[in-house]
Amino acid sequence: MRFLFRVRGRRVRRLGLLAVSCAPLALWGASARADDGALFETVRAADLRVASIGWKLAVSNAPLCDRLEAGTGMQLHTLDQFDAARRESARKHFGFPTPVAVEGIVAGGPAEKAGLRSDDALVRIGSIEIAGLAGRPGTTDRLVAAQQAIAALPIGEPVAVDVLRAGAPVRLTLRSVPACRSRFELELDGGFGASADGTMVQIGSGFLDDYPDDQLAAVIAHEFAHNILHHRERLEARGVAYGLLAGFGGNVKYFRQTEVQADLLSVYLLANANYPVRAPIAFWRSFGPSKAGGVLRSRSHPAWRDRVATLEAEAAKVEGISARPIIPASLAERGAPLDGDWQSILIRSR
Repeated sequence: MRFLFRVRGRRVRRLGLLAVSCAPLALWGASARADDGALFETVRAADLRVASIGWKLAVSNAPLCDRLEAGTGMQLHTLDQFDAARRESARKHFGFPTPVAVEGIVAGGPAEKAGLRSDDALVRIGSIEIAGLAGRPGTTDRLVAAQQAIAALPIGEPVAVDVLRAGAPVRLTLRSVPACRSRFELELDGGFGASADGTMVQIGSGFLDDYPDDQLAAVIAHEFAHNILHHRERLEARGVAYGLLAGFGGNVKYFRQTEVQADLLSVYLLANANYPVRAPIAFWRSFGPSKAGGVLRSRSHPAWRDRVATLEAEAAKVEGISARPIIPASLAERGAPLDGDWQSILIRSR
């Protein structure tokens, strides 16, 4: 799935587990193709794969989060997110009689229980009029606005949902569940980037090609941990520099501290969602030797072998705890300023 054909949303400064820049192995040309429909369905499945893992992590770990949202289990999309060359093909394939539609439904979630289906076009959810949401044409603004408005609905209360299904109006009732506040997004660039901006987790599509679900969940859980621990806010409070400057001067200790903290919390997030707690170890042993090098990365991020040693020790602790959810004591410190002490929480490999 190493393709790029969707427009990107607004760029923000993000924390990143990985800073690998990989060119896509294949890019679609400027013109639409006859087999766009097959590509759209491949992307739909990939988006739902990421959404389902994110959903499982967000709902299972709701007791760990101090910022919650109304979880629905809907994966949404909009015609505006497709590039100009394929927008008309997307319209023909998906319909889009309204600006935002259901791309996919997470199995077992509130949307499935309510009877919502893929390709249902959203008209209204509670008091939210989808057509009234603002957004610049050709951007994901309206999609993000819809996601944020739905997330702000009262948690656990029944909400009327009006959709168009094959052109016919349908009314359903949806009851959301508590979920940690975070969106999960797949970037179709064929690369191995992974980042978090406080409200969103984004991963490159290269991971879906090369890693099984448990290791994909490990990557997502690490980025999700950054959001749960409010790392971006805490880093900005320290006045750190992002990008290339992250690996120099006083920035280093703070970035390394957040990376190790996210590694440690990810083990608990995986355990609570019934993923193997040693999945991050398997991931780094595969990913580390070939893709985690580079001088700048070695300055802003701990060495991958040290991360493995640290994860092994934490996984051993978690494996001895049978109760779920596990709420680590470290969460009590997420409101405190970062002190840059990463060395005391990192275990060196031998």
